[in-house]
Amino acid sequence: MKRDDDHQLSRRTTLALLATGLASPVFAAPAASVASERLHALLEASAAADIALDPLGEPGRPRPPGAAVFVDPLSDRFAKTLEANKRRELAELDRIDRSELSPTDAAAYDVLAYKTRQQVNMFDSGMFAIQRQAPLNPSFGLHVELPDFVAGAGAPFATVADYDAGLERLAGFVGHLDMTIARLREGLAAGRVQPRIIVDNVVKQLDAMLALPVEATPFFAAITRMPASFDAADRDRLTTAYRRTIAVDVLPAYGRWRDFLVNNYGPRAPTAPGRSVMADGDRLYAAELAEHTTTAMSAGAIHDLGLSEVARIRAGMETVRQKLGFAGDLQEMFAHVRTDPRFYCQSDAELLQRFADIEARIWPGIPALFHASPRAPFRVAPLPALGGQRGTGYYKPGPADGVSPGTLFFNMAMRNTRPIPTLETLTLHEGIPGHHFQITLARENTALPPLLRYGSNTAYSEGWGLYAESLGPELGMFTDPWQWFGHLDMEMLRAVRLVVDTGLHAFGWSRDRAIAYMTENTSMAPRDIAVEIDRYISQPGQACAYKIGELTIARLRREAQAALGPRFDVRDFHDQCLATGALPMAVLDARITDWVKRGGGRGNG
Repeated sequence: MKRDDDHQLSRRTTLALLATGLASPVFAAPAASVASERLHALLEASAAADIALDPLGEPGRPRPPGAAVFVDPLSDRFAKTLEANKRRELAELDRIDRSELSPTDAAAYDVLAYKTRQQVNMFDSGMFAIQRQAPLNPSFGLHVELPDFVAGAGAPFATVADYDAGLERLAGFVGHLDMTIARLREGLAAGRVQPRIIVDNVVKQLDAMLALPVEATPFFAAITRMPASFDAADRDRLTTAYRRTIAVDVLPAYGRWRDFLVNNYGPRAPTAPGRSVMADGDRLYAAELAEHTTTAMSAGAIHDLGLSEVARIRAGMETVRQKLGFAGDLQEMFAHVRTDPRFYCQSDAELLQRFADIEARIWPGIPALFHASPRAPFRVAPLPALGGQRGTGYYKPGPADGVSPGTLFFNMAMRNTRPIPTLETLTLHEGIPGHHFQITLARENTALPPLLRYGSNTAYSEGWGLYAESLGPELGMFTDPWQWFGHLDMEMLRAVRLVVDTGLHAFGWSRDRAIAYMTENTSMAPRDIAVEIDRYISQPGQACAYKIGELTIARLRREAQAALGPRFDVRDFHDQCLATGALPMAVLDARITDWVKRGGGRGNG
């Protein structure tokens, strides 16, 4: 693949997407107008349509009346409905005069325009149909996400109706497992076969699930916490129904998956790990990079940016090594961190307490950087299901009620490979002022339309999380050189991702080469490195979004500070970044640029 020499995250790069259909930057407009009313009606309809198709749903966001409990995202029904919805929304957007909108409404218009055009383009280019022929994802596939959802990461189980809906959801999930086999068969026929390592990792997850007794599966967890208010007849009926559905329908569907993967699909899966070995893989990877990064950067540009960032961060690590007086070189220092038991928590309780202590030390510095903080608390809890077969974990927001906590579900099976020097950085990223802070502030802002309250995109969300890590020194963190080393180690991981993701999918890297590159540049444990690399193989492009988003936000801050001089207040800048929820990078760039032109300040965006 041809390299792009212009690989810096310049304004030209991020604003290039505006030319594809996004409108000009935000300007002040009347608070109420016909355009505003039409936009809000469209936003409400779009949100309801999206919720109706979401196989898991969102806590606190009920499905529209009459909507199915579960719509299989691999089904033709899903595809036809989604395409019709997005084409209709795009036509309606074109009938709205954006110049009549308020700044917040204009931001919502831009986000909806960007996302809708992106989805329509996936259909027009044929990439939607191609992507669903390669549906296996050990990290974020429904075969692992739905068990988490049922076991305690979001599914409502408060009423008898909730439990009956749960049975309907499980029936739809069984259909999804069978539909996955059908899509994989299509992929086999078209030469779009996923790598053998993905197949092997999914099979391990299926084996782990199939080894569980019915009552020990995450699907049965809802029964174990059934409300005491249910009468005996309902309790008996639901317990029997869940036990039978799991034993007769769900687990056999996992078994059919396993048999197909082992006997039919796996033997034909390529050993090469990247998209480039698939038919249309280059085009698909380009679309996936654009989707996740919300920029027009090529794989070559991203690869070169990663190499530059790796060199910069490695120099910082050398400085810390010398400050610590560590006698060996960086490779020996990495090995020291991997092997010295002093760098690891000895129990789950110790790890959870460290997270709590770190959060308590972060909060006092928040008022100097932010005007507002979320009301809902942050917590850390064990990952609900299949920890031994999965990555570090993930953040999950609670309902937007200002009380329910947002949760970092941490994989306790990886406690012995998550060094203590990385925990300050991890708390900043996942909790305060990272994902929990950003996502919860948006959800608690009832003045925002649903698209901005609940929307997300990888470059913004993960870019903000990584940017939040960089605020550690301003929040009084990283006073211990080892914690600063841990911070650099985590930042290095995100820089390495730019290199290995593009290396794997665009430049013919083997899995072993990607593992070796990450081993040479981070202190991550071998198992964690393998999990990371396999995640990039499974979800191409997603890992590139972190650094690209963070570098964009950091650049916008530098430019705003230079332009505003003494009028610059970092709290105002953070307000502008956070006030309208997750934005594509081009939309965020336009928003901050316009705010600077109007003189900065609070409430001026």
